[in-house]
Amino acid sequence: MHLHTILVAITLQLSLLVPTLVRLMFRYHMKEPYHTSILSGYAWVQELLHGHPERIRTELGVHKEVFHALVEELRSMGHGDTRNVTLEEQLAIFLYMSVTGLSIRHAGERFQHANGTISKWVFQSSVTTI
Repeated sequence: MHLHTILVAITLQLSLLVPTLVRLMFRYHMKEPYHTSILSGYAWVQELLHGHPERIRTELGVHKEVFHALVEELRSMGHGDTRNVTLEEQLAIFLYMSVTGLSIRHAGERFQHANGTISKWVFQSSVTTI
């Protein structure tokens, strides 16, 4: 009888513990992608460059010709594309945040990049302009 009581207690504790462990496992090992918009940051920049001329000025604070001139100047200074972010997108991230004053989190949502990626490009762009 005593052994039966112990087994019932262990079974009850396990039945409470297992679902919690499964939830934790899914949360930390089966992450759901956050940035899932169809329009990537690169695609949005391309849309600005090829769309109505005033849209790029509204969103990034410069006309298309100025944007292209800035990209070429950055290239001449040795900056370029990375594995995941083109130089045009890097510049757009910096200009977008400068014009809008939005947080890194909001810029990450707009450009579909992690906060660390956005922070990296804003910091590098601001150091380049100094």
